[in-house]
Amino acid sequence: FESLGPFDLDPCAPVKPLWKIAKVNYSKLDDGLSHEWHGRVWLNPPYSHPLIERFVKKMAQHGNGIALLFNRCDSKLFHDAILFLRGRIRFYMPDGSQGGSPGCGSVLVAFGKDNADTLEACNIQGQFFRITHSERR
Repeated sequence: FESLGPFDLDPCAPVKPLWKIAKVNYSKLDDGLSHEWHGRVWLNPPYSHPLIERFVKKMAQHGNGIALLFNRCDSKLFHDAILFLRGRIRFYMPDGSQGGSPGCGSVLVAFGKDNADTLEACNIQGQFFRITHSERR
């Protein structure tokens, strides 16, 4: 997280976080979707449907932050830039012990040009791609 810079809001923080990633944290007890989002957002949404779509849609509307998502290129959830992470991330259990890995790779998705620039410049191993948006005709 240090190489990604500071975050103002984490709308999907664990109920008992091991690390404080953002200045303001909402857990599932607070329902991050029901709050106004502000500043630069870190988003590690619940991966269940329809919650993941609702959180990513709100992030796209907010337009400022970085999301950790499954590496599924056919997804409509991709936005301004993508950093395909090398290897698989590992989960941490609520007690701080290291857990397993997800069933597929993960990506960091940037929302907004400044966050795309941050992903491109960070030292996290992986492959960076900037997405160019073209007008539909």
